[in-house]
Amino acid sequence: MVSRRSSLVSLLAGLGLLSVGDQALAGAQLEEPLADSVRGALTAAISNSAPPVPEFSDTESRLAYLRWLGRVSPRLQKQKPEWNVRKEFLQTLWYESRRAGLEPALVLGLIQVESNFRKFAVSSVGARGYMQVMPFWTRLLGDGDASQLFHMQTNLRFGCVILRHYLDLEHGDLFLALGRYNGSRGKAPYPNAVLGAKNRWES
Repeated sequence: MVSRRSSLVSLLAGLGLLSVGDQALAGAQLEEPLADSVRGALTAAISNSAPPVPEFSDTESRLAYLRWLGRVSPRLQKQKPEWNVRKEFLQTLWYESRRAGLEPALVLGLIQVESNFRKFAVSSVGARGYMQVMPFWTRLLGDGDASQLFHMQTNLRFGCVILRHYLDLEHGDLFLALGRYNGSRGKAPYPNAVLGAKNRWES
């Protein structure tokens, strides 16, 4: 269901003025039955506890990452003023997004719309953390401890794996996958807000 709040998110994101208060302006992923094979694959993707340290096959790849970090970091300074905190967040986001086969700019745009980069954001329907992951995912794919969704890498891991799952489910259709992520499949305001925010992070 798309509410007036979703339309407001779209407008503000498009203007680059998105700001949220104590609650995140987010929808909610819907709990759907998962085939055993899908559940197994998603659980395996979540449970790999490798540290979020980017690895590079060559010097050019490493330089590309450093250029990205240098370009994106200043844009996040308002939300995360401390360099070490900002660097750790961006390094983890780069690692988790690429691990899931997603563009870092897309994940940054989604986080901007979902939580405005607030680690402890909670929506009116209970979605948690940076990527506003619904607690039922920890029951489906983890140990059921929803408090772990406030841990940075765990939240980014769940969010990226879930979005990748929705992309696969929608055969690569990003518009529909973003709608699923928000619980508003087929409706324009949320995907448009995320894609508008994505443009800010890739330019």
